[in-house]
Amino acid sequence: MRLILREETFPIAGRFTIARGSKTEARVLYAELEDQGHTGRGESVPYARYGESIAQSLADIEAVRHRIESGLSFSDLHDLLPAGAARNAIDCALWDLNAKLTGIPAWRTAGLKRLDPLKTAYTLSLDTPEAMGAQASVNGRRPVLKLKIGAADDLDRVEAVRHKAPHARLIVDANEGLSFEDLQRIAPEMKKLDVKLIEQPLKVSEDEQLLGYDCPMPLCADESLHTRMELDRCSRLYSHINIKLDKTGGLTEALALKAEAIEAGLGIMVGCMVATSLSMAPAMIVAQGADFVDLDGPLLLARDREHGLEITGSILHPATPELWG
Repeated sequence: MRLILREETFPIAGRFTIARGSKTEARVLYAELEDQGHTGRGESVPYARYGESIAQSLADIEAVRHRIESGLSFSDLHDLLPAGAARNAIDCALWDLNAKLTGIPAWRTAGLKRLDPLKTAYTLSLDTPEAMGAQASVNGRRPVLKLKIGAADDLDRVEAVRHKAPHARLIVDANEGLSFEDLQRIAPEMKKLDVKLIEQPLKVSEDEQLLGYDCPMPLCADESLHTRMELDRCSRLYSHINIKLDKTGGLTEALALKAEAIEAGLGIMVGCMVATSLSMAPAMIVAQGADFVDLDGPLLLARDREHGLEITGSILHPATPELWG
């Protein structure tokens, strides 16, 4: 087996802004595994919020290159690298390589009877209420809009979007940008505006305040939950969890996390970083049957990679083997 690694950059269409900052390009870690004339590919996005960088992720993989190229199972990889972007790139490349070597699609190996198209949310970057209203007007026919919030006039933002997109299903994502007092104040108003979900309202270090809080609408853990290790804690604080392959360290752990979360009675959201279709393709397997799907990464880019997902409006169609799986 031969491992190929590199950093790749894709321009974002405009600027992508959340409560923690803005960016104009998506920097991804790309991995290839070659074996017996076949190639498996994976992509991930190391995230500074979790202490990751592309340089460090590349170094982490290089440190175990010999072990990877000697051949390993998914369980071996789980023990070799911690959950996070580095393991995600290799795990997804292994899934793709396995599909190419066996001729069995990844979704079938994952236990699915079929892989259906998915309806994704479309994210509106954090901006002024007027600017977010304008974004909503352009995208008002999309069935699901996700609003980035985390500033003093958040209700004005949601009201502006609701006015311009009266029929869209709305999700708001604070990216840890609210205080508990903010949440208590705005949640009832969000419910009046028919917002369906608030994602990660509080900092991870402060979300114990949610214990016993009777929120008038569902709350979803994102930054607070990475793998099954945090599931028990989050099940006491949130009604939903956001599964991202860059947090779980790949499709293998994501599928296990989803199964245990459903068993625990939690609602499922499957999300992504701003990345190409190569990141979305394995996530589509986890997102089958999810309550909320947020795999709009390619829609936010000025340019996707070759053989990207076919996307019709907000509908993601399953990947071709040329892309992944």
